[in-house]
Amino acid sequence: MRTISLPDVPYGSTAVRPGWPDLPDSLRQAISARLGAPIVSARSAGGGFTRAFAAVVTTSAGVTGFVKAAPLQDPTADWYAREAFLTSRLPAAVAAPRPLWTMIDSDYFVLCLEPVDGHVPALPWSPPELDAALSSWATAAEALSTPDAELLEAGVPPLADILRNEMSWWSEVAAGRESMPRTAHGTVAPARLAHLARLEQELPGLVAGRALMHGDLRIDNVLIDGSGRAHLCDWTWPCLGTPWFDTVTLLVTAFASGLDADAYLSDWDAPAEGVDGALAALAGYWLTRADGGPSSASPHSRQHQRFSGEQALAWLADRRGW
Repeated sequence: MRTISLPDVPYGSTAVRPGWPDLPDSLRQAISARLGAPIVSARSAGGGFTRAFAAVVTTSAGVTGFVKAAPLQDPTADWYAREAFLTSRLPAAVAAPRPLWTMIDSDYFVLCLEPVDGHVPALPWSPPELDAALSSWATAAEALSTPDAELLEAGVPPLADILRNEMSWWSEVAAGRESMPRTAHGTVAPARLAHLARLEQELPGLVAGRALMHGDLRIDNVLIDGSGRAHLCDWTWPCLGTPWFDTVTLLVTAFASGLDADAYLSDWDAPAEGVDGALAALAGYWLTRADGGPSSASPHSRQHQRFSGEQALAWLADRRGW
């Protein structure tokens, strides 16, 4: 087993969110009315990197729901609206919370999802929980291999375009348009910059596809319920491409957990150069983002990005013998 690396903060405790009492009184009354009884408890979601309200709420009548709420002027409100649209149209085989209702009140967008009685997997991954997450994703990927037109009405970008426009940082550094991220010093990046840029540039051609991807398949977007089944949450950034890219993204934390991440990839028909390109692009994106100043989303965002970028780069170096 490889050395285990852990993030500074557990992924179930990264969020800094408003509590139920922090919402406008008129909004709290509207949510209670929509649920049919007063709210008696609100357990805030500990994972994630937004400052928007997200909590499992329970009414005096015993009704529960996972409620997300964001001011209309906040971009998060648009994200929640997109999530509501997409999750309401996912095939039944996809293990994901479905929306119960949405509303706009008190200048807030509110999304109520089916509650999942579960937990974010802890690091290091336990093999049974990682197996459950990959099993749920494999089933979802099969169901989404040919998404119907209605599911795509929200506007789903190709992964290849995202890679070219937002995840080509090593190429920018190599061309002299960006500086080497401070967080990359002490890694293999300075010595292997030309290799990283080449892998990054070749990647868009290896991920072309029409399958609907989750687009943000991280450990904190997985919930394991009491039966051991994994639920895939936060369908906010879907894209079109090849599902093995999402698998690579999820397995970065498996590598950090000392597990054989490459063995877990064996059933995904992922080309070796594609996997290496994905790790290069992810590392460049995360390490560049980690160089930013304090995040308005979560004080732990930069820690997550640094940890993820370092682990992606370490996995890539391990695969290529650097």
